This record gives sequence, structure tokens and C-alpha cells, in this order.
Amino acid sequence: MHTFKNTCAQGDVMFIRLPEGFIIPPSVTRVEPVNGKIEIAHSETGHNHVMEPAAATLYALPDTIMECLLVVDKPSILEHLRSFDTHAPILFEKGTYRVRRQREYIPEGFRRVED
Repeated sequence: MHTFKNTCAQGDVMFIRLPEGFIIPPSVTRVEPVNGKIEIAHSETGHNHVMEPAAATLYALPDTIMECLLVVDKPSILEHLRSFDTHAPILFEKGTYRVRRQREYIPEGFRRVED
């Protein structure tokens, strides 16, 4: 299991710890769990990046599909739901994190990285 201080990534999703005392903007929307898990990053193949809803809350930011906020209330593990070639679990400490889907350049412009 991996740990980190300020930034980390798991496949196509990146996490940046925000300063203590960061205030969640009122324009966010709470993302409800799916099948009993918080889908931090959805995969079209079903290999989602998930956390337990008892430990964290995910908030969607308005006007973007690339970023959201994750509030971790107690230490929690981010898992990658794939039985083969999986990403190692990551332990998140209590705090607020900016979650960003990574992008890549293609001749037509930028696109979301697919994991």
C-alpha cells in the first residue's frame, strides 16, 4: 500500500492535498455512492477507483468533468477494482483533496487519459 504527503496518482486520476482549513465552495454537488462505494474515477471497463463512503465524501465541481473535491474524514484506502494489472492501494489521511482526471494531448486537442 502506498502513502503520500501532498500529491499522488493512481492510473489516470491525480490527487492534490489542499491546505488545512480549505473551505468547500457552496456551488459543489455531493456525489452519491454507487453499489456501496464512492466512485472517485469511473472506468468504462468497470475498473473504477473507489473508497468507502463511511470514510469520505466526493463533491462534483460545477462546469467541469475533469475535477472534483474529496473530503476524507478518517484514514481511508483508495482501491482500483481490477483483478489483474491493478494499481496499488493508496492510504489517504484525513483532509481535503483536489481530484483531477489526467489529460493527454492528441492532434485534435486534449482528451481525458483512459486507464
